[in-house]
Amino acid sequence: MKKEKAILQFFLLLIFTLGSFHFAAAQAGRGKARVAGAVINEQGNPVPKAKVILELMARDTATRETTTNKKGEWVFTGLGSGNWQLMATAEGYVPTQTSVFVTQIGQNPKVVVTLKKITVVDTSITNETDLALIEEAGQLFAERKFDEALALLQEFLANNPTAYQTHINIGDCYKEKGEYEKAEEEYNLALESAKLDEDAGEEITAKAMAGIGDIYVRKGDLEKAQNFFKESIELLPDNEILPYNVGEIYFSNRNLDEAIEYYDIAIKIKPDWSPPYYKQGLVYLNKAEYAKAEENFVKFLEIDSNSELADQVRSMLDYLEKIKK
Repeated sequence: MKKEKAILQFFLLLIFTLGSFHFAAAQAGRGKARVAGAVINEQGNPVPKAKVILELMARDTATRETTTNKKGEWVFTGLGSGNWQLMATAEGYVPTQTSVFVTQIGQNPKVVVTLKKITVVDTSITNETDLALIEEAGQLFAERKFDEALALLQEFLANNPTAYQTHINIGDCYKEKGEYEKAEEEYNLALESAKLDEDAGEEITAKAMAGIGDIYVRKGDLEKAQNFFKESIELLPDNEILPYNVGEIYFSNRNLDEAIEYYDIAIKIKPDWSPPYYKQGLVYLNKAEYAKAEENFVKFLEIDSNSELADQVRSMLDYLEKIKK
């Protein structure tokens, strides 16, 4: 099962990173703020023609979109204050998402996003056609071209019928299309095959359960969603990524108290991991609980003062100091 276990490892990570990212066109989020940044690769070189999408995380959503120039630079102007989600994508790279706090009080720090090359972890996979299918499907999913991504994933599965993890990726596409029954069918297919996989079955089961939980969040059935999420986390109690991703799902759907609950679980599993502290800070900003927001941002900097997000966090702490006065 080595081939089947490894072939979609990177793609499963990609889908679960992107699965909770929503877009909406609206007139909200307008203001006087300016945010600029750059998209680079792991060697520090600019990534030109990368797509950068900014979405306001509020009840009245707004979306901005641009493309990087030859130097990998991008800029947005006329933004309102608040928490925004930023997504950067480029051909051949794993799409990357981060959160940006925008303020109209003073200058916003530069936001640098690093993209990693898409790689297949199993070097025994040498079929160029299959490798191309995986890479292109990931790019199409990032561009929200779900029908095209589905066609490639189904072709890949036909060529590699034992790679049952593909059902999760197909389910994610259906979920983003709003076809929840088809999505759940795909997740259940993955669950059935995972029972026979002694190596990766537990991990795939946990991810499939989390996918089903996301469906019920989107349906508004939070009680049922919680059941799936808890069962997922119980399967891998030492894995901080699962509860963190659940927190991301709830945060993207504006279920703030539930997001806090799962970020807390991730923190308890790995107290020296900085991302959940950053996201907790953003959640508490949304809830106008400024003391708790400050506490989490300070903890983030204690752990990861050299992070690409560090300047943003310092800017948010400055903002919190100003609103105290």
